[in-house]
Amino acid sequence: MITVMKFGGTSVGSPEALQRVAKIIIDGSGSKIIVVSAMSGITNFLVKGVDGLPDSRNDLIEEFEKKHADVASQLFDGESLAEFMKDFEERMGRFRNLLSDEAASKDPYYKDNITSQGERFSSLILSHVLRSAGVRSVALTSEDCGIYAEGRPLSGSADLRKSESMMNIKVKPYIDEGVIPVITGFYGIKNDGLPLTFGRGGSDYSAAVVANAMNADLLEIWTDVDGFMSADPRIIPDAIKIEEMNFSEAAELAYFGAKVLHPRTIEPVRIKHIPLKVRNSFKPEEPGTIIHHLRRPRDDMLRSVAMKTDLSIIAINSAEIAYHPEMVARIIEKIAENEVVIYSISTSLSTVAFLVHSNDVKSIFAKLNTLDPGDIERIEVKNDMALVCAVGDNLLSKCGVSAEIFTAVKEAKANVEMISEGASDVSLNFVVPMSRVTDVVKILHNKYVGSESDEGL
Repeated sequence: MITVMKFGGTSVGSPEALQRVAKIIIDGSGSKIIVVSAMSGITNFLVKGVDGLPDSRNDLIEEFEKKHADVASQLFDGESLAEFMKDFEERMGRFRNLLSDEAASKDPYYKDNITSQGERFSSLILSHVLRSAGVRSVALTSEDCGIYAEGRPLSGSADLRKSESMMNIKVKPYIDEGVIPVITGFYGIKNDGLPLTFGRGGSDYSAAVVANAMNADLLEIWTDVDGFMSADPRIIPDAIKIEEMNFSEAAELAYFGAKVLHPRTIEPVRIKHIPLKVRNSFKPEEPGTIIHHLRRPRDDMLRSVAMKTDLSIIAINSAEIAYHPEMVARIIEKIAENEVVIYSISTSLSTVAFLVHSNDVKSIFAKLNTLDPGDIERIEVKNDMALVCAVGDNLLSKCGVSAEIFTAVKEAKANVEMISEGASDVSLNFVVPMSRVTDVVKILHNKYVGSESDEGL
C-alpha cells in the first residue's frame, strides 16, 4: 500500500511541529511518499522579498537562512547537524546564485523560481529529521522527481501524463528500496527545467499530482483542522465534522469557500478513484474526513453551508447580447487575461453578469475599456456581495429543496442577487448582500444540516 502524505506550512512550521510530523510518518503503515509546503510564513516572505529585488537581496538571504538554520540547530546536533548543514549550504549556494543572476531575473517565470524556494528547505529539514530517527529518507525537489507543469507564470497546471511517466522512473525505485521520499510541493517544472508554481495553496494540488502519478492507494492532507465541517466554526460554534464526503461535494465546498483543501486537489485523485483524507497533524488521533467516489444515500437535506465574502457583481448591458455569443466570448476572454476567477455567470436578453472578487474589479474595468465602445451600453457594479454555497446529496432530484432554501433566505431578510443552480447536482449557490450572509448561513445550518451519522471508511 502506498500512501501520499502532505503536510502544510503550520505542520512543519517549528521544531516541535516537525518532530510531531516525523512521528506521524514513522507510525504510519505501508510505503509512504511525503509532500511538504514551505514553513509557515516563508512563502509570504519570499513573495514580498522578490518584489524588492535587487535592493532586498542581502536582507532576504540573511533572514531566510537564519530562519531555517535556527530550526535545524534545535533539531540536530553533532554528526546529524553536520550532515544537514552540508546539504543545506549546497542548496543555499544555489539560492544565492539565483538571486544574483541578472539574466535569470529577466525571465517571466523568475518569481516562480524564487517563491518556490521555501519548499526546497522544508523538505530537506524533514528528511533529515526522519534520518536522525533512524528512518531511510531522501529529500527530492520537483526537478529531481520529474513533476512537470505547463501554463502561465504563477499559475501552472500539472502535466499528469508526463509526471506519471517520469516519477515512476525517478521516484518508484526509492519506494521499492524502502526509502521515504520527501518531495517539494507547490511547483513543477516546465519543459526547459525551470520552476512553475501552482498558485497559492498549491501544495495540496502537488500532493494529488504525486498520488496520481504513483497510483497511490490513499492521499492524506495533514493540516491544522480536524477535517471538513458543516459550516465555518467561527460563525457556527456547534458546526459538526463531516466524516465522509464524495469528490463532488468536497470540490464544491473547497471552491466556494471552505479553506480546508485547495479546490484543485480533487481532480487528480478523482480520475483514478484514489481516496483522500483530511487530517489534523496536531491531533493525529482524529480520523478526519474521508473523500472518495462512492455515493451513499443520506436523509439530511444539506451536508454543509460555506460562504465566500468580499465579492462584486459586474453587470454588462448591451442590446440583445444573448443573440451575440461572440461578444460574450470576447468579454470573458478579456476578463481571463488577468487570471481572474469568475465564481458565477448569469445572463438575460441584454445583460451578462459576472461574480468576481472585489479586488479584481479595477483590473476588469481596465480590460473591458479596451473593447469596442459600441459593443457595451453600460457597466454596473454591485459591491459588498457574498456567495453562499449549500451542499447536499442529489439536490436537483429533491423536490422543493430550492423553495426551502430560499424561504430560509427570506427569514434572514436578505435579497438574492444572483443564483447558480443546475451546474452541479450537489450544490446550490446564490449571492446575497455581505451584511446579511452570516444570518443566512446560520438559519440554513440550523434548519437543514442534519447530524452526522455515517461512519467513515
